[in-house]
Amino acid sequence: MAGSSPVDDARRLVAALRQVVLGQEAATRDVVMCLLARGHALLEGVPGTAKTLLVRTLALALNVKFQRIQFTPDLMPADITGISMLTGTHEFRFRPAKTQAALLEAMQERTVTADGVSHPLSATFTVFATQNPIEFEGTYPLPEAELDRFMIKALFGYPPAAVEQGILTRYVEGFEADRTETYGVSPVTDAAGLERLRKAVDAVRVEPKITAYITAIVRATRDAASLTLGASPRAGVSLLKAARATALLEDRDYVIPDDVKGLAPAVLRHRVSVAPELELEGVTADAALKAILDRTEVPTA
Repeated sequence: MAGSSPVDDARRLVAALRQVVLGQEAATRDVVMCLLARGHALLEGVPGTAKTLLVRTLALALNVKFQRIQFTPDLMPADITGISMLTGTHEFRFRPAKTQAALLEAMQERTVTADGVSHPLSATFTVFATQNPIEFEGTYPLPEAELDRFMIKALFGYPPAAVEQGILTRYVEGFEADRTETYGVSPVTDAAGLERLRKAVDAVRVEPKITAYITAIVRATRDAASLTLGASPRAGVSLLKAARATALLEDRDYVIPDDVKGLAPAVLRHRVSVAPELELEGVTADAALKAILDRTEVPTA
């Protein structure tokens, strides 16, 4: 929107999502933060908790191209990257697939390679992946290298009773999840506006004490007896970028320790593995990370 500040645009984006997605405030904020930080987001929750609804709403709020892949067991790489086809002039011409959402190469390098030729993806290319918890039928664990490409893993739980009743009331009033025209959401910004927001995030200051704090947290995950797999250096980079985006959403031009501490579970929970014996006792990644955060010294002003 002309004349508006990056903070105003970012907050309008959050408000547009919360207008449609009820009871998932933390996940909604995390997804917007991830988008502003040029990261990819993994959305996990039981079926029916508004994961896909959030992504559909984001598609309406951003005036950019959105496409979806349904990951079925028979999905082939060419279904994602596209294929080369023989034309009437007897030349092979690359034909992109309907969705340019390749995985490792696309997420890290923002290119896809087909027939030995690299094809660049747009600057706005971002992956929002939804999945059910691993214990659900037909759900398989993603490889560690794949998980590490996601900046955050946002969790979607069941909403409180009052919110759940509010969802039903919205349907009584005409809302339908499969009809986007009932959402009442208009574009908040476009590709140029998103790039402006991202540049504002890049300008957020990060003091050495903050980078030292991030480093201490990430390295502590590798030494924790509760974890068999710690976070990679890429996790520290993601935590830094996410903290900058959060600072922008809070209308600050600098990162504070609470930005880092509050984001650490979302950025790290999918990059660590709980020791099997503790997992059997019900210890979650978030619980193990909380213990690490509680014993990691927080920098002071």
